[in-house]
Amino acid sequence: MVIRSSLIAVAALLCAGFGAAAQQPNLKLGIISMQGALAGTKDGQKALQELDTKFAPKKKEFDNRQNELAQLRDQYNKGGNLMSEEKRNQLARDIDEKEKRLKRDMQDAEEELQAEQQRLVQGLAQRVMAVVEKYAKDNGYSMILDDSNPSTPVLWASTGIDITQDIIALYDKSSANGGPALTPSTPGMKTPATPGAKTPLTPGPAASAKPPATTPQ
Repeated sequence: MVIRSSLIAVAALLCAGFGAAAQQPNLKLGIISMQGALAGTKDGQKALQELDTKFAPKKKEFDNRQNELAQLRDQYNKGGNLMSEEKRNQLARDIDEKEKRLKRDMQDAEEELQAEQQRLVQGLAQRVMAVVEKYAKDNGYSMILDDSNPSTPVLWASTGIDITQDIIALYDKSSANGGPALTPSTPGMKTPATPGAKTPLTPGPAASAKPPATTPQ
């Protein structure tokens, strides 16, 4: 009941806030998906392609190691009864060790990927924000909300006020002419969530399954 009451209260405040904003005749609101804008620009697509190219060999290595683990588990499950207890236990230990090493390596690679994503997106986000600021001033917007940010309370918005594609087009045009200028008045912003890279490095089923137990018989 406490949670439900809190949600109702928050919803009421949000609706009241938007209602008050709507009553101001000169207030012009715009919506943008910063994630979509970053990934939609030519520079964003190039950055994702660079990440994909850089981490593709690592992903292939992990896939091969996961396949190896799957084969070892299959060998254990199908031929375990034909092995001596010593060989069966040794195989189980090998599987366990390979799995732990793979998980560590995948975690390190995932952290490296995230750091590289942040490095690439930070400068791009600042340049896109410069375009957003100029667009908002030139077109008389009072506020631009990022509906791809979970902390932004956008419950609903008309597609008619979505400026994402306009920003992508303006950014690509300015980028082709030397890049958008970063003005001192650009407001501070949190780095938008990084567009997903094409190369997933998170552990798959082969890496996350438990190794077979070494139960003596």
